[in-house]
Amino acid sequence: MGVFAGADPLGAPFRAAVGGVLGEFVAGHATLLTAVAPQLGSLIELAQVFTAGGKRLRPAFCWWGYAAVAEPSDPDALVRAAASLDLLHVSALVHDDVMDASDTRRGLAAAHRQFEAWHADGGLLGDAQAFGRAGAILLGDLLLVWSMEMFTGCGLPADAVARATPLLDTMRTEVISGQFLDVFAQAEPIGAVDLMTLVPQVVEFKTSRYTVIRPLQLGAALAGGSDAALVALGAYGSPLGRAFQFRDDVLGVFGEPEVTGKPAGDDLREGKRTVLVAHALELASDTAKERLAGLLGNAELDATDVATAREIIVTSGALAATEQRIADDLNLALAALDDAPLRDEAVTALRRLAELSTSRSA
Repeated sequence: MGVFAGADPLGAPFRAAVGGVLGEFVAGHATLLTAVAPQLGSLIELAQVFTAGGKRLRPAFCWWGYAAVAEPSDPDALVRAAASLDLLHVSALVHDDVMDASDTRRGLAAAHRQFEAWHADGGLLGDAQAFGRAGAILLGDLLLVWSMEMFTGCGLPADAVARATPLLDTMRTEVISGQFLDVFAQAEPIGAVDLMTLVPQVVEFKTSRYTVIRPLQLGAALAGGSDAALVALGAYGSPLGRAFQFRDDVLGVFGEPEVTGKPAGDDLREGKRTVLVAHALELASDTAKERLAGLLGNAELDATDVATAREIIVTSGALAATEQRIADDLNLALAALDDAPLRDEAVTALRRLAELSTSRSA
């Protein structure tokens, strides 16, 4: 299948190809920015740092969505189109870290923390935290603009790009909608909203459509895929996106910081209403439920507090319930590929991507 194998859809060759075109794109804009003013070099530096790594899942789904419909005839152009989704994703991560007041991202200081440090180290006037937030918001905005520029200039035929652009427009609107619902859920008092209804709605827009469905359908649209192909990819992507997010929820509480790149228990400190929390608040005893509610959203949680929350989640059966949901949704995703009108090697790739998305440790 072109330059990448369905049996290893997220392997080193694919990740290197995506990383290479992203590096070239950002470096190509360095001259433009630094010609405006040397201070803009800080934007370039952080754009390079935060686009240099990551899972590359969204680009992979885009590539294999195309390959599900047709053999890629211009692999280099398709990689550029797919890689633009990682510029969009890093934009969202930079903004997420500002909203969540996160200290780290991928094992590094978050962008707004790095801007804060530059402010302090440079002896600049004003509030360092405000400067950091402003710098990170603008970096995220820049990456968002660049993602569209990279997609429209990917080199694929204009009619293919025009066919796929409405899906990309929808994808951006959907993820922002999901993000706002997530913020809203965190602001609602415990018990004021049915989390077992709200959490899946948040996950559908924040993750399923953004991470899996739209990247797949974007690739398929670039290839001229039929409505039946796009529907089949959506049927696979919705449950897989849920399973992906539920695995993220587990790692956000039980993951190893040196692997995830985030401090243990950060989701608890931020008060995120995850499927773990929803199940725990449904299944725990009244006393344990009250204790967990008191811990959620406390930025000062220490290791003992995190351990207490973990114990409540485990003993209530919430962790087991979440693991069962991951397994069930993975099976739904795989079943959706049976007899789907998609090319065989792409189906092999999609099955492998489903396994990689749900059995990860970061």
